[in-house]
Amino acid sequence: MTSPVTRTASDSAADGGSAAVDFVLVGTLVTLLFLAVVQLGIDYHVRNVLAASVAEGARYGANADVADPTQGAQRANALITRALGRSYARAVAAPSQEDLDGTPVVSVTADVRLPLVAWFLPIGPSVHVTGHALLEPR
Repeated sequence: MTSPVTRTASDSAADGGSAAVDFVLVGTLVTLLFLAVVQLGIDYHVRNVLAASVAEGARYGANADVADPTQGAQRANALITRALGRSYARAVAAPSQEDLDGTPVVSVTADVRLPLVAWFLPIGPSVHVTGHALLEPR
């Protein structure tokens, strides 16, 4: 039968600086994971705000009282500016009126670069959202 391993004073002295190294390694990993989750949350928030604003702009531009895609894009830009800031307000109306099975459709689109938590990187990924609404007859 083997005897249990006993630690001596020289063994514990050899482990003296390992707690600081472990803290740095684990702390770095946890910080990177936290920043990745924050970045993902920001990306989803920006994309959802853009999609909702562009869809609302298309509905506004397709309204029978308005019936102007350009005003729909202006409405979308106003909503985006209020929610995210002026730098994200890049919604534009489709240059020509589209048809969906013979029914006219108003389209408003936006192409925006997503903000980065890592501010030192040059550019972030971009998101493209489109909103469509059936044009109401007058």
